[in-house]
Amino acid sequence: MTQHNTLEPKVYIVGAGPGDPDLITVKGLRILQQADVVLYTDSLVSEDLIARAKPEANVQKSAGMDLDQIVDLMIDSTRAGKSVARVHTGDPAVYGAILEQMSLLKKADVPFEIIPGVSSVFAAAAALQTELTVPELTQTLILTRASGRTPVPEREELQSLAAHHCTLALYLSATLTKKVMRELIDAGWSPDTPVAVVQRASWPDQLIVRTTLAELDNAMREHGIRSHAMILAGWALDPTLVEQDGHRSKLYDRSFTHRFRKGVPAHE
Repeated sequence: MTQHNTLEPKVYIVGAGPGDPDLITVKGLRILQQADVVLYTDSLVSEDLIARAKPEANVQKSAGMDLDQIVDLMIDSTRAGKSVARVHTGDPAVYGAILEQMSLLKKADVPFEIIPGVSSVFAAAAALQTELTVPELTQTLILTRASGRTPVPEREELQSLAAHHCTLALYLSATLTKKVMRELIDAGWSPDTPVAVVQRASWPDQLIVRTTLAELDNAMREHGIRSHAMILAGWALDPTLVEQDGHRSKLYDRSFTHRFRKGVPAHE
């Protein structure tokens, strides 16, 4: 099969992953290495990753740009026959602010493609060596944020979501821990519910803090965490679960039959 060494002149919205340069997808890295223009969120994306762009690429930082400047650069570059890698942290679909960019690109009739990436929630779970969906404990993971300067719809207030008593992953909420504690406790959560905070998941200076719901705000203040943190809450975060047999998946149970394997009764 012939491998193409050049990209089409369009915008590639690439998820860079949570921080570790090696956690970008193979496809995302190939686009980064071949793009004529690289526009990246310099406050969040690793410089070591961006250094993998081709030497002649026009590399631009977007943190100091507004929406019109970002989109104009992408439109002008694409119309000039160039490929553009618009590099976002994590996965672009989660708090990536890509909807407004895509809307303007569509209006300008500029083609684009989205390349998914590893979200910080999964990098945090990996750092904690935990599974967020545990059989007979919780099979649901809610990705959300506490309402702050950016509001959330009323029906999505944290207390309402917490009523499900499943695993919660809170983005962009490091400065709102008192609100988080209050709303979860008002939803009936036990004060000793396990909570884990991972700051800068997968970066060299990654910090892991394990605490409880009742001590969350104190723990955040003690460690000086006010940004770049994923807060995970729920009993799936209990570090002793890995030592217990009561929450095993049926997938690998000897007695469980599925289309690839016939189960063997427990007494055999």
